[in-house]
Amino acid sequence: MVIPVHDVNPVRRTPWVTYALLAANVVVFLRTPGLAGSVAGESSLAQLCHLQAFLDQYAAVPRELIHHQMPRLVPTGEVGVGPQGAGCVVGPPPYDKSPELSVLTAMFLHGSWLHLLGNMLFLWIFGNNTEDRMGHVRFLLFYAACGYAASYGFALLNDGSAAPLIGASGAIAGVLGAYLVLYPRARVWVLVPFLVFLPLRLPAWIVLGLWFVLQAVYSSGGGVSDAGTVAYAAHIVGFVAGMLIAWPLRPGTPPPPEPRGILFGRRARPTW
Repeated sequence: MVIPVHDVNPVRRTPWVTYALLAANVVVFLRTPGLAGSVAGESSLAQLCHLQAFLDQYAAVPRELIHHQMPRLVPTGEVGVGPQGAGCVVGPPPYDKSPELSVLTAMFLHGSWLHLLGNMLFLWIFGNNTEDRMGHVRFLLFYAACGYAASYGFALLNDGSAAPLIGASGAIAGVLGAYLVLYPRARVWVLVPFLVFLPLRLPAWIVLGLWFVLQAVYSSGGGVSDAGTVAYAAHIVGFVAGMLIAWPLRPGTPPPPEPRGILFGRRARPTW
């Protein structure tokens, strides 16, 4: 997997919505119980119980989205001792959860620093140009629409699952799909792991096309051992949704500037 670090595609206006989404995701992560304070991934039982209760309330759950089957017992966030030792206490939910609203709140939740930083990197690189082309308000609506499409698409494929679905990956996958449609020839600086990290400048259609192919392979269970814990199908649905929504904007999109550097062939000839 190549790691994008920068695209050669300047914007005409400040991407305020992209900045706001980046800040909101970081703030929510820092306020998520049991996560932000544990850089090494080690948490106490009390932190884990608080986290589980928090996610059950604010994460999207496929079974709840499709069948509106709300659980009768949920973690309360407290620690108790039972016949098999210490564990998280469960009880009737003290809140009324809206499955539809949980899709929105789940888009700002992340399970680890790596999960958060990976998503924010892609949003930082590809979100500004997509917002620049769509405009602030339309981009915000587009981002939410892709997130909802990804969550419900995944839920339809896993309608019996009670595992919480969190992360901005589905919405950001939509941003990647839109960028591929709008700026397929834009150059993207990437790091390619090959003994060391090699910097290369590749067209966006190669970088994002490879990303999509990998998501499809991972979704089928090939090449990864954690296919059951990562919602790769949501990434695919979000990516396709972003492509479809952005397609009408393709004809009027100005091409990215030609990158500076060594030119070959006809482009190297002088214009006088």
